[in-house]
Amino acid sequence: MDGAQRRQAIVAALRAEGSLTGRELADRFQVSRQVIVQDIALLRAEGAPLLSTPRGYAWWEPPKGVIRAVLPVVHGPEPETVRRELSALVDAGVTVVDVVVQHPLYGDLSGVLNLRTPADVDLFMARLAEGRATLLSSLTGGLHLHTVEGSPQAIAAARTALDRLGILLRETEIRRP
Repeated sequence: MDGAQRRQAIVAALRAEGSLTGRELADRFQVSRQVIVQDIALLRAEGAPLLSTPRGYAWWEPPKGVIRAVLPVVHGPEPETVRRELSALVDAGVTVVDVVVQHPLYGDLSGVLNLRTPADVDLFMARLAEGRATLLSSLTGGLHLHTVEGSPQAIAAARTALDRLGILLRETEIRRP
């Protein structure tokens, strides 16, 4: 199987099976994980809607009626606060696409999350607990943005949930120079 055939097979597998890890794909196609990483990069460059999720690579095309919004939040780094925030979002029915912080030197720094379910939040929190990395929001005193996707109703529910937690940053609270 050449590279083009393997990439077609990767797309077929992801469309049929959902998320698969790089290791699972490497084992299936008898190549290294690095070859799979390169294949995914090539597929993305061709416009394939591939996501990296906590559960592996996934093929994802937004359903009709899905919109994006950016929700500004601010809170401390306590794991339970992070869990409440992310759980409130997925429980409202949105996908937490990413987290973005605005760094004074580097500009926008983002991290892909793609959290859709309580299980995704649990996996994210388990990785955070491992302690090998810190939250991006630690660079900005807890201020960060989440890009979310969902129906207009789900996004409104997510805003309400964050507001109830007291972590939604309102426009009137944003300081302008």
